[in-house]
Amino acid sequence: LMDMLAFPSTLAGFVVGHAGLYQALAMFAVAYFIIGMTVLSVCAIATNGALDAGGAYYMISRALGPEFGGSIGIMFFLANVCGSALYVLGLVEALVDSFGIPPGQKAGLGVHVLPQSYWYELLYGTVLLALCLLVCLVGASIYAKATFLIFLIVAGVLGTILVSFFATRPIGVPIRLPHFNGSETENGSFTGFSLATLRDNLGGGYAVDYTTGQMMSFSSVFAVMFNGCTGIMAGSNMSGDLKRPSYSIPRGTISAVLFTYLVYNLLAFLMCATCNRTLLQKDYGFLRDISIFPPLVTVGIYAATLSAAMSNLIGASRILYALARDDLFGRALALAKKTSASGNPVMAVVLSWLVVQLVLFSGKLNTIAGVVTTFFLLVYATVNLACLALEWASAPNFRPTFRYFTWHTCLLGIAGCCVMMFLISPVSASASLGFLLLLLLALHYLSPSSTWGYISQALIFHQVRKYLLMLDVRKDHVKFWRPQMLLMVQNPRGSARLIDFVNDLKKSGLYVLGHVELQDLDALPSDPLQPQQDSWLSLVDKLNVKAFVSLTLAPSVRHGVRQLLFTSGLGGMRPNTLVLGFYDDTAPQDGLARHPAFTSAREEVPLGFPPLREPTAPKLLSAREYVGIVADALKMLRNVLLARQLESLDKAWELRRAATPPPTIHVWPVNLLRPDSARYADTCSLFLLQMACVLNMARAWRRARLRLFLCVEAGAMPHAQEEKLRQLLKDLRIQAQIQLVHWDAVTRLHWQTRQGPPGGPAPTGAVGEEEEEEEEAVNFPVNATQVSDEYVCAANKLVLEQSPAPAVRFLYLPRPPADTSLYPLYLHQLELLTRGLGPTVLVHGVSAVTSTQL
Repeated sequence: LMDMLAFPSTLAGFVVGHAGLYQALAMFAVAYFIIGMTVLSVCAIATNGALDAGGAYYMISRALGPEFGGSIGIMFFLANVCGSALYVLGLVEALVDSFGIPPGQKAGLGVHVLPQSYWYELLYGTVLLALCLLVCLVGASIYAKATFLIFLIVAGVLGTILVSFFATRPIGVPIRLPHFNGSETENGSFTGFSLATLRDNLGGGYAVDYTTGQMMSFSSVFAVMFNGCTGIMAGSNMSGDLKRPSYSIPRGTISAVLFTYLVYNLLAFLMCATCNRTLLQKDYGFLRDISIFPPLVTVGIYAATLSAAMSNLIGASRILYALARDDLFGRALALAKKTSASGNPVMAVVLSWLVVQLVLFSGKLNTIAGVVTTFFLLVYATVNLACLALEWASAPNFRPTFRYFTWHTCLLGIAGCCVMMFLISPVSASASLGFLLLLLLALHYLSPSSTWGYISQALIFHQVRKYLLMLDVRKDHVKFWRPQMLLMVQNPRGSARLIDFVNDLKKSGLYVLGHVELQDLDALPSDPLQPQQDSWLSLVDKLNVKAFVSLTLAPSVRHGVRQLLFTSGLGGMRPNTLVLGFYDDTAPQDGLARHPAFTSAREEVPLGFPPLREPTAPKLLSAREYVGIVADALKMLRNVLLARQLESLDKAWELRRAATPPPTIHVWPVNLLRPDSARYADTCSLFLLQMACVLNMARAWRRARLRLFLCVEAGAMPHAQEEKLRQLLKDLRIQAQIQLVHWDAVTRLHWQTRQGPPGGPAPTGAVGEEEEEEEEAVNFPVNATQVSDEYVCAANKLVLEQSPAPAVRFLYLPRPPADTSLYPLYLHQLELLTRGLGPTVLVHGVSAVTSTQL
């Protein structure tokens, strides 16, 4: 209330003198409408939980998070600091007007005893600020008593002014105006209540402001008037010193707003009905001339201004103390945490006083006023934004006892504050928003994480749930297919590079890290997975992969993978591709400790993962169970990727080395374990091509080149096959180099082990419409009995001979045999096929993933 009553007389006279009664009432209505919307948001947040020190900063930070809170906290602190300096300078200006020695006169003439100069005025301001500091250092209780005393004085002054309008007789008021060659005098008139005077003052009459020499307009008068309405946060700034802030802040703030609104309107009407336009425009201190007790008006103006200066100083100190206590700026504000024995943040008060004293050196009242108003409006807009976010998030714990607000009032408050910012000063508004953005970025990257709860998470949850419901799986189309990966990880210590590699393969799709814990929940006192969750999430953060984590308990790994395939994801976001490490006898290596995410920071691996399995220790997974997992995934229509030796892939070296030619990705889209059916256009081959292309599209792999190998036999018209394959790649918009590979020597080993194919050998490399779909015969049982280890070793040698060595190879993964007794043989031949090839990905796809249509 005292902040908003600092200059009621001068503001009201200035506004109605230039704008007239009608426009003045409209200005008050608009200004208080904006303020009222913000007050509703303040009351809603203040009644939603316990408030601590910091006022608006505390509300914003606990609703919008530390980035917004810290940024707005600094700006709110600066606004209060500049506001305190503004009121001190205003009081000094008023003192000099009343008691200053006019130019050309000597001291001691009447009441004009104060010398006038920049340094003298700075001295007066310093003394007044020291008085405010003394009150604030004693504590909030003394401040409250002092402001209550000042309130009584101001209330008495207002009562005297209202009585004066009725008791004072019509008089003429001589007005001395400054002029370039000295001064000139005009005569204003206090006519008493006069219908003619009221009619003359109803409309606007904008003229030159005698204090600045600038022509006034609706927007400029409105901007000045709005400066006197920015004290609504003075009460909430004392939230840490109030016994019941949730009770006091709404009632006190609303009462102050209503009271000042009535006072402003009443004063505007009384002035328009009793004072002529000349008096209103040329003498903003005319109320002293018409008052029945002029000294009391002067005392009231001084008291209200001093109270507002103290209010801003103590508010700034509380905001600074709250910022320091939250450690958002580290050691920079550590000194401000210190308090007295009674809990008064004395160091924050001293630091705030010091900053106000520095601002006083500027001595620029108008400049400071523009900055103060812009900063205050930005804070008010953010308070409305915080309330709007809480309301839109629909969080169950947002239950304010103050219910007279809606999201509409929040939006109106935001819009009104933003419009007013640019109306008052477009330059200041733009600079303030830029400063806010810089603070947001700095705090986002430098400030520590907090446990306050982030409204952004609630809003994201609200929107994600809505969009997941809209993501209808029945509307999926092959044109917009993307890989959604479930990577099974036994121990991240041995899979760091595989996790990173699959992150490159996901192409903005869903990525889930799955893990199966072999325990029985019935025999455990609690869920053992909950303590592990934080370790996995920290791993995701450290490796900088965009992945979710899904952990499960199961009696076996196979059952656990089934559970994850059935339950991972939600709605239209479910894993469609299972990724497994290869099953072999290679001793696991701790790649996590050597990963750049840890070695660059020289950190240990503080994550709670067990040490790797000893090479001699038994495996938790049998070969038969491993192949069974692959078979289960294919039955569930999930694509399968088996990754071998990916931990040996040094992606940084492969992709950043300056050697030419650039690194390559070798692609073998032919079933090397089915030489009698070497085709390149079945579903699995196309899926393999798609995955290689997806990897090549990743930012880190764009420098690599795809090499596609076409296996041909003598007499099979290789050039025709190459042309068909080239046309297929063109239709699929895949850029790859095609390389012909003659594998007669390899296939001869295959035919030697067979009695000859029934009906003669199938043509190899044929690309036709009848081969668009994968046939039932490609299920390995026939191959298992007829493909020899000698043939598989020859195929491995053929792949290995293609030079230069690639960064990674993609090979066709055949289906597991239907006869489960052949699982070990199947896995053995896969091991022979990929032995010594380096980083290799075996791929089997069951999804149609390519489209030639626009």
